[in-house]
Amino acid sequence: MNQGSCFCGAIRFEVHAPMTAVTYCHCSKCRRWHGHVGAYSAVDREGFRLTESRGLKWHQISSTAKRGFCVECGSSVLFDDSSDTQKMSICVGTLDAPTGLSEKAHIYVGSKSDYYEIADGLLKYDTFPGR
Repeated sequence: MNQGSCFCGAIRFEVHAPMTAVTYCHCSKCRRWHGHVGAYSAVDREGFRLTESRGLKWHQISSTAKRGFCVECGSSVLFDDSSDTQKMSICVGTLDAPTGLSEKAHIYVGSKSDYYEIADGLLKYDTFPGR
């Protein structure tokens, strides 16, 4: 089981199912939301449970996608795309260590910023694979 929270603890969660390897998103929306790239893992919805949600607020970013954040401390915590009814995405920086996760890929590399290079040997996609 993995656990995680926002910075102040007004959002807490448990993960009771295997999580996907970490994907780094370089799109302009993630860079603005996180202040740099987004780092996400996903879990089957039935394996995800909020244990504290008093600080949780959702920001709708498209007709199907929304980002969950803490209204008390500002932490980015969740990404929920209702077109994927099977998975909930979690900002991996909110997970307690040890996470047991590994890295998988970089997505939206075609829109990354110019101030850094990606030199880690992971898979790289200009957009989202399969779209």
